[in-house]
Amino acid sequence: MSAPADGFRVDVMAEADVALAVDWAAAEGWNPGLSDAACFRAADPGGFLVGRLDGVPVATISVVRYGTSFAFLGLYIVVQLPQAAGWVLGTFLAIELIFQGWAYVALARAIRSTFDGVHPRPAA
Repeated sequence: MSAPADGFRVDVMAEADVALAVDWAAAEGWNPGLSDAACFRAADPGGFLVGRLDGVPVATISVVRYGTSFAFLGLYIVVQLPQAAGWVLGTFLAIELIFQGWAYVALARAIRSTFDGVHPRPAA
């Protein structure tokens, strides 16, 4: 997805990355459901992102879309804070770009629904 010069990159998670994110969540004391990640990944495979530094996973986040106007954010984990401040910003930038795309779609739908059924007046 992105590859800055400093070796940090954000990618869509592979299945092994999802398992790693769930393990990190459990290690933090979170209680992810046994099959939640598989269900969420089936709903939106592109909604799971991993930040890598020189190829090593250092950050995870999931923003899973369901429907046209809802999303669920979870699994936001960054290792080695506060040294990871730049990784946090890079991961959030990737998420922000996704949300901007959704915002444009929502705006277009709202504009379209405003004009549904509206017809121009015939010329007098």
